[in-house]
Amino acid sequence: MAQTPSQTSTQTPAQTSAPTAPAAASSSSAAAPAASTPPAAHAIPPAQANNTPLGLWYTIDDNSGKIRSQVRIYEQNGALFGRIEKVIIPGKTETCVLCTDERKDQPALGLVVVRHMKKSSSITGEWSGGDILDPEKGAVYTSRMILGDDGQSLNVRGYIGIPLFGRSQIWQRVKP
Repeated sequence: MAQTPSQTSTQTPAQTSAPTAPAAASSSSAAAPAASTPPAAHAIPPAQANNTPLGLWYTIDDNSGKIRSQVRIYEQNGALFGRIEKVIIPGKTETCVLCTDERKDQPALGLVVVRHMKKSSSITGEWSGGDILDPEKGAVYTSRMILGDDGQSLNVRGYIGIPLFGRSQIWQRVKP
């Protein structure tokens, strides 16, 4: 599942051996409450998909380097949010028991882990000003996301204070 960004992984989803079939990726958790459900998913035109983080992304496990979950980035009220849509490594944090906010004890599947990200006016391809949740630790970190030049990778950084004191992950866009 999505968690605080970690050290950069250079593996792509194709290089990992984690299963990506729906049967192997399902979770027994119930869907999240309607408040965390994004608007209905619509096909993103290819041109837009390459210049915004909107869409479905693979997150990478910090320890194994394998695909851990899929997070959908969506827009709501002018900001970007991300929720877990598929858990690929089952058994990891079925609920957010360590969360201290409204997400406490919520199922991981459907959990909003990225919130309130706004497009930067000064840096092309950057969204910042929001936060990211590590469901295993229940910790919330300030976050920024930078879209790769090809639109297929997303550098997600979580930090406390200033970005220098944080960790990054490279998420890979899920291909249709």
